Amino acid sequence: MARDSQAALIALNRFGFGARGGAAGDLVNAASDPRGFVLAELARPNGALLEVPGLLSTPELGKQVFDYQFEIQQARNAAKAAQQGASETPPQGSDAKPPQRRNLSLSTAAKEIAGKDPAMQPPAGPPKPPAQPLNIIQKTFRAEALARLQRGVVADCGFVERLVVFWSNHFCISANKGALARMWAGSFERDAIRPHVLGRFSDMLKTVEQHPAMLFFLDNQQSLGPESRAGINRNRGLNENLAREIMELHTLGVGGGYTQDDVTALARVITGWTLAGRRGQLGAPGSFVFNANAHQPGPQQVLGKTYAQAGLAQGEAVLSDIARHPSTAKFIATKFARHFVADDPPPALVAKLQDIFTKTDGDLRALATALVQSNEAWQAPQTKMRSPYEFLLASGRLLARNPEDPGRYLNGLNLLGQPLWSPAGPNGFPDTAAAWAAPEGIKLRLDISAQLASQLADRFDPRDLLELIAADAASVETRRTIERAESRQQALALLLMSPEFQRR
Repeated sequence: MARDSQAALIALNRFGFGARGGAAGDLVNAASDPRGFVLAELARPNGALLEVPGLLSTPELGKQVFDYQFEIQQARNAAKAAQQGASETPPQGSDAKPPQRRNLSLSTAAKEIAGKDPAMQPPAGPPKPPAQPLNIIQKTFRAEALARLQRGVVADCGFVERLVVFWSNHFCISANKGALARMWAGSFERDAIRPHVLGRFSDMLKTVEQHPAMLFFLDNQQSLGPESRAGINRNRGLNENLAREIMELHTLGVGGGYTQDDVTALARVITGWTLAGRRGQLGAPGSFVFNANAHQPGPQQVLGKTYAQAGLAQGEAVLSDIARHPSTAKFIATKFARHFVADDPPPALVAKLQDIFTKTDGDLRALATALVQSNEAWQAPQTKMRSPYEFLLASGRLLARNPEDPGRYLNGLNLLGQPLWSPAGPNGFPDTAAAWAAPEGIKLRLDISAQLASQLADRFDPRDLLELIAADAASVETRRTIERAESRQQALALLLMSPEFQRR
């Protein structure tokens, strides 16, 4: 029984988000067939998709942002005109003319457009955006976050959701980039990541690189072919951000065999990959479009191969080949094993995953299956530490707290240094134990655990919860620590900080 409980603990923690509280019986179910318990999620049709009423498409969300920005500009223009009009009014006196109604009318209009925000009213400093449109962006972000959190809390094991989190971090954008990025953070994951989590890597790569959120995040809409019609007319050239990150972070990896010349050539190839603006001149506002006038004409050589295709097909051909490059297979296999198994993954496991990736043409379902079926993934010690997101999701599952409001989770993620969909750079959040095991981070986790315990301790017996998450796989030290706690509240906080809960 001990061996089965240990395997169940690995099934739930290494591959999922931990056992759920209540009568779910996750540990018992996992103990009967650990590998089958994890793999069962892969067999569910469309199990990675997230279709929630009220969550809009990327173009619809883009249009809302454009409307918001246009409204702000109108408000600023009206407020500026009102201030200028007021400054031109002659001083009051015996010969002074009464204030012109025109100025009062403009001032009133500015206040109405700005939603009567006091910060917009002159002369109190520079105009600020109206409050209500800004709420649209934050409301959308919170709705997307809530849908993702709720899916993670209720999932049987959470393996597919862990795959979503992995690939979303691999192909990350940052909601801090601006209004469009914040509005699109959730739809990017829904559109570009989830449909392909159990599909082919080449399909995910193409969808990701053509998604408006990625193009905006890495400034490809600013990239013009130097010899294109737009490049000549505007006297502007390449922006290599997206091309560089495709090679360095998304596919080949550092040391993957590409050169700076390859980056520049790829940047030329994907000129014209952009997003339609508010006026919709090239397509539906907020959608991906190919602008032929911005595309660098002529053949390009990337990684020793010449691509003579015209227009959009040229870039798609390059991505297709890069997705199948041996360096990509090695880079993805290593990163995949590092995330789930160990910071220094077993070489045999990496080789096995690399071989599966290559032989199946980047079949990500086959890759995930090979990971779970490998002995190395079950034999490696639990040295990985849950990321802040995994920790908060695991606590929500154990304490049966299906979120109705994302605020507690979003605040916790901000506090712990992993703000949702907002990494500091295009390389995503770190994926090593050391990144999350720093003393300050541990202290903050303890603070959150103590806060949860103070709110919920009277509803649970921590000894019962220990049985739910680990049973006889729990160490003697953990059992004694919980049994000797001075109060149920302290015992619950200690349980949430135990190796059985924090390690995977």
